[in-house]
Parts: sequence; C-alpha cells; structure tokens
Amino acid sequence: MRRAGRLGGVAALRLLLAAHAVAAFDPISASLVIGAASALTGYLSYKEVYCRFAECCREEQPLNASGTRGARGAALPGCGEGGRMGPRSGPQPWKPCLLRQTLQIMGPCPGSFPNVRIPWDYTLKLDLEERLFGQHLATEVILKALTGFRNNKNPKKPLTLSLHGWAGTGKNFVSQIVAENLHSKGLKSKFVHLFVSTLHFPHQQQIKLYQDQLQKWIRGNVSACASSLFIFDEMDKLHPGIIDAIKPFLDYYEQVDGVSYRKAIFIFLSNAGGDLITKTALDFWRAGRKREEIQLKDLEPVLSVGVFNNKHSGLWHSGLIDRNLIDYFIPFLPLEYGHVKMCVRAEMRARGSAIDEDIVTRVAEEMTFFPKDEKIYSDKGCKTVQSRLDFY
Repeated sequence: MRRAGRLGGVAALRLLLAAHAVAAFDPISASLVIGAASALTGYLSYKEVYCRFAECCREEQPLNASGTRGARGAALPGCGEGGRMGPRSGPQPWKPCLLRQTLQIMGPCPGSFPNVRIPWDYTLKLDLEERLFGQHLATEVILKALTGFRNNKNPKKPLTLSLHGWAGTGKNFVSQIVAENLHSKGLKSKFVHLFVSTLHFPHQQQIKLYQDQLQKWIRGNVSACASSLFIFDEMDKLHPGIIDAIKPFLDYYEQVDGVSYRKAIFIFLSNAGGDLITKTALDFWRAGRKREEIQLKDLEPVLSVGVFNNKHSGLWHSGLIDRNLIDYFIPFLPLEYGHVKMCVRAEMRARGSAIDEDIVTRVAEEMTFFPKDEKIYSDKGCKTVQSRLDFY
C-alpha cells in the first residue's frame, strides 16, 4: 500500500510538471494533465492546481510557507536571507519577518500546512504603515475602504477612490501597493489596468472615440475578472468629459448589459487640489498643530468641490462627482524634511545598502522646500530621491 501511494504521488508529480511544461503551448493538454494529477492526488482541485501555473482571478491571496503572498514570489520586507531579521537601521516591518519564521518552524514543505492563510488586509496594513511616509489620512482611509469593500460579499457599487496631492507624495506608490495586495502580479497582473491620460487619451478632438474605447476595455476586462482594478493616472491632464463614459459602470446598477461591475475597483490619481491640501496643512502648522491632527472632514468637502470646479481637472463638472459616485476623495499631504529622510533610508534599504546617515542628510538637504520663508515642505516630495541617491 505504501509503495502504491508513493508511486501515485510520483506519478502525480510528473503529471504536474508536465502540465507546467505544456501550459504555455497547449491549454487543452494542460487541462487534461492537471485533471489527471488531481484524480491521482485525490485532494487537489482543478482550480488549485491550475492557479499554481497561471494567474487566476480570485479574491484572496494566501501566504505560502516561504513567507510570500500568493504568487508574488518576493520575500516579505524586513527579512534578510533565510527569513532572518537584518540589523535595524531605522523603522522596519518586523512582523512579516516573524510570520515567515513561524511558518518555517511549521515545516519546510509549502503544502505541509495548506490551510494557513494570512488575511490580505493584514499585509495591506503592514505595507501602508511601513512603506508610506507622512500620509496618515491616506493610510487610514484606504485601509478601511478596501477592507470594508472586500469583506462585503454583496457590494452595491464598485469602490471608487480619488487620490489627490502634489507629485512625489505617494499616490502612484499607493496604487502599486494596492495592486500588489489585490492581485499576485501587482501592476503586471492581467487583472490590473493602468491608464495614463497623456498616453492613452492625448487628443481632445477624439474624445468620443476614447469614450467608446474606454467602455469596451472596461466591459471586456470586468467580464473576464469581476474584481479587476483600474487605475487612471494624470487625471488633472485628462480632457473633461472622457471619464464620464464610465459613469454607468460606477453607479448602483446590479448589471449593465449583462455585466456586473460591483466588485471592481477604480482609482483616480490627480495633482488637482494639491494647492488646497497644502493650504490646510500650512494653516495647521502655523497654528502650532500637528499634521496628524488633520482629519478627512477637514479636507474632503473642500477637495471635492475644488476638483469639480477646476477646469484643468478631468473631473471638471463630472457626473461622477455630481452623482456622488466617488466614494472617497483622499488627500496626500505635502512631505516635510523628516519624511524625505525616511524616503532616502527606504531607498537605501531597497538597494541593499547600509544606512549612512551622512548621505541621508546630504540627499535631503539637496531638495528644495517651500514656502519661501518657512521652507517646510519638499516641492517634489520624494520623487527625485532615487536619482539623487545615484550620485553617492
């Protein structure tokens, strides 16, 4: 019996390897091979096996025994080789490292504990708290919005977020973090779709064409994966009227032409409203109040009205705002000197370099700050940190 079991296991393994080899060339053959492997093992479902070799549209991203989420394949931050914690040279996300060490104690085989799951919202919380600097509002609102939306088995509409602030404050970085936590391949996922206004919608005279194309793209992709993520960058450069083409998809309809959009997520990124956000932050600073005291209610109403009336915004007089289809207007505050230094340290860690506080200070001091008299906020946020660090 033991010999028969071993032979069955070996046969199943060979079939799975064969499936991996033929998957890229012949999907039908791969399906047959995977089906045979499932029958031999007796516990692997077709979908479980298939999704080991191809990206699948699924709501949960499991944490496997090597300490990585889903199929991302990248080690969780804060761990050195073999899952050990490296020397602490500043704030580091130690909790994911502890998770990895715990899983290693459980067993070396990824299948030893197939039911071990780390909630995706926990990893999202860690990513936002440990990798995003100076944005307490964005961290709090995005975490609550995404967690509430994903935990709702029957949402009444898609989740729509509009992120606002000057360049370099972290809007694009947050959209990357969200993509990585929702889909295994992040921004490279076939279920994540990035639109850049100046690239995809450059000509004002072709607005009608862009509207038709946008509707077809979104309809097709949501049909393929209900939990698709759509990111619209440079909304402040988008010709007004284009974005209204997707209004029916963001509304409270159960279906539109036979397709449900209720589990999709839409994120808009814009520099519009950056002046309003900076004014509020500066008012708090001059009043001797901490930036962490700024609440969403201090900015969201002003931000939505300001963007709606901004002729240089893709949301100018947009039905998305008029119909209250944008769930949250999320402000990204201007970054201070201390936040820039945090960005430099994070970049040095990402490059595998030891933290040199002298270099950190020199890079931060090369940045320009405003207002002219107080010099509180970096005028480019952390946008040029990478290129400036190349000089050292």
